[in-house]
Amino acid sequence: MGQSAELEWRDGKVPVSTRFDDPYYSLDNGLAETCHVFLDGNDLAARLCDGFHVAELGFGTGLNLLALLRLWRESARAGRLHFTSFEAFPVDLDDMRAAHAGFPELAAESAEFLDAFASGPVVDLPDLHVEIIEGDARATLPRWPGRADAWFLDGFSPARNPELWGADLMQAVAAHTTPGGTAATYTAAGHVRRALQSAGFEVTRRPGYGRKRHMTKARMP
Repeated sequence: MGQSAELEWRDGKVPVSTRFDDPYYSLDNGLAETCHVFLDGNDLAARLCDGFHVAELGFGTGLNLLALLRLWRESARAGRLHFTSFEAFPVDLDDMRAAHAGFPELAAESAEFLDAFASGPVVDLPDLHVEIIEGDARATLPRWPGRADAWFLDGFSPARNPELWGADLMQAVAAHTTPGGTAATYTAAGHVRRALQSAGFEVTRRPGYGRKRHMTKARMP
């Protein structure tokens, strides 16, 4: 089992990890960042379909999942989405609920998810299956039997959380990606891009969100 997250609140509204001294999402607008980096970065509006599987490094407050669920429901496609996230330091339910309160446009998705999540790390909704795998992703991801169509690489800053950005872990991400699958991350750190390239991804840079000049997109041929 993972150790619990340790966090404090900046300006009373943005959770910051005290372990990594890094906010869980943009201080400017966390939801806008998620949409730009992870949803648009993986071209999900055009790609989502029944059975589509998104995987993630770093579940955090669950903001990325809620944004994805909203996009899925707005697309009005039939079927079910699958989401797997790897998290070493899970945020407790009360802190998660407090973080979600900052995004009232996600209130319906938050309430539905949190009600189900209170019973355990596997959530089954009519249009969504979620599994949150606790523990160090360097150990848990290689053992995972699944493969993802898209990845959200959302660990804390590579300078502060290097364990979640190493070459071996990027190799494991690649090994668990479908042909034509993608990955996106807010960071454009050179060693992260090189690790993704070495793992077999085609890597490109695009404009980042807010104060970040660049972000990274990757595609498995």
